[in-house]
Amino acid sequence: MSKPRKPKGRAVSGWLILDKPVDFGSTEAVSKIKWLFNAQKAGHAGTLDPLASGMLPIALGDATKTVPYVMDGRKIYEFTVSWGEQRTTDDLEGEVIASSDKRPAREDILALLPKYTGTISQIPPQFSAIKIDGERAYDLAREGEAVEIPAREVEIFRLNLVGCPDENTAHFEVECGKGTYVRALARDFGRELGCYGHISDLRRTFVAPFAEETMIPLADLVALESIEDRDERLAALDALMIDTGEALSNLPHVAVTDDQAHRLRMGNPIILRGRDAPLATDDAWVTARGKLVAIGEIAGGEFRPKRVFQ
Repeated sequence: MSKPRKPKGRAVSGWLILDKPVDFGSTEAVSKIKWLFNAQKAGHAGTLDPLASGMLPIALGDATKTVPYVMDGRKIYEFTVSWGEQRTTDDLEGEVIASSDKRPAREDILALLPKYTGTISQIPPQFSAIKIDGERAYDLAREGEAVEIPAREVEIFRLNLVGCPDENTAHFEVECGKGTYVRALARDFGRELGCYGHISDLRRTFVAPFAEETMIPLADLVALESIEDRDERLAALDALMIDTGEALSNLPHVAVTDDQAHRLRMGNPIILRGRDAPLATDDAWVTARGKLVAIGEIAGGEFRPKRVFQ
């Protein structure tokens, strides 16, 4: 019987909050970070289009187990809509499919925003990662197929008009929930205003719970490649990571003893006692001596682990 292969790379764990540049894909960014850190595994929490810049949280090692909790978090985008053209991709990359000489007045734009705040119904762009009969919508669209994508509900918590530099463009900021397509907002704004529109600039500045100031520009990371000593280089990179548990800071937290941590790591539940014991919840996280031990549910006076961390 052959021995299992030893994973390549370091068992490094944590979050790197990348400030992704334009013309750099999310998958490409993950591969670059994984290589720079010599990490065994890596993944991102929410795709950014190549033409978009900004926050791309990348999980390394065991932190990949916390990706779903970041994916569900609120996000903030700054974006510019250019009026007069609708495009196949709803951004600069696509071909023009409709045009208009009409331009919206500032008052008309402001009057439109309340309709797009709260829980709204949105049809994702034709060029999106939505799966249709097992295939990505963008793959079908590139093959020239007419893709019928059903509408779905998304949450818009805040939508502001930041400014109108000229009659052809408008700047916005939106705080939204999981699954919102900003390109679809631009498309729908343009249709409703009767002038068409598409995204000409898009930047993500926040993915809960990570703040904007935690972002690290890719150029800063690449610059560390010049450090010839490998250990020194990796230490400099590791110093830029955020602790795995930071991704869970919006969830209920329980501190446990070493004995309880050992039970949890073996996959066993523990009893929670005392008046300060948290109430029942589907998701909570446990630490021992400040180190992440497990994610799980609290029910019947017990913490029951779903994911454990060594």
